[in-house]
Amino acid sequence: MDLSKIKPAEGSTAVNKRVGRGQGSGWGGTSARGHKGAKSRSGYSRKIGFEGGQMPLQRVVPKSGFKNRNRIEYKAINIEVLQQLSERLTSGVIDIETLIGAGVISKNDKVKVLGNGTLSAKLTVKAHAFSKSAKEAIEKMEGTTEIL
Repeated sequence: MDLSKIKPAEGSTAVNKRVGRGQGSGWGGTSARGHKGAKSRSGYSRKIGFEGGQMPLQRVVPKSGFKNRNRIEYKAINIEVLQQLSERLTSGVIDIETLIGAGVISKNDKVKVLGNGTLSAKLTVKAHAFSKSAKEAIEKMEGTTEIL
C-alpha cells in the first residue's frame, strides 16, 4: 500500500467554489455575484416580504374587522360529551378537574357547556358558562348548574 495514492471515497468530499481568488480561477472579479445591486454587496439578506421595491402585499391589503382585546375564549363542550363522561363516573359531579382528567380540556381552558345532544342522567355540572339550551336540558333531568 502506497500512502501517496490514497484518495477519499467518491462523493464524500464537496468541491467548494473558491470565489474571489483571481481571474484565472474563473470566479474572480465579481466573484459570481454579477454587477451592482443589493445581491452583489456584502451583508445582503433579503427581508421577509420584500418584493424588489414594489409595495409589499401585506401593506397593500387593508386591515379589516375588529378584534376585541378583552374577549373571553371558551372551550365548547356539548351535553353529549357530558353524557359520555357520566357513564364512566361514579359520582354525578362534572367539574373542571373531571374534564381535565378525561382529556377533554387543558388546565387553562375556560369551559362553556352547549346544548347539542341528549342527556339521560342527573348531573351537577360546574363550568364557566352555560348556553340557555344546555342549562334547560340539565335542569330538566333535575340536575344543577354552577357557574365558576
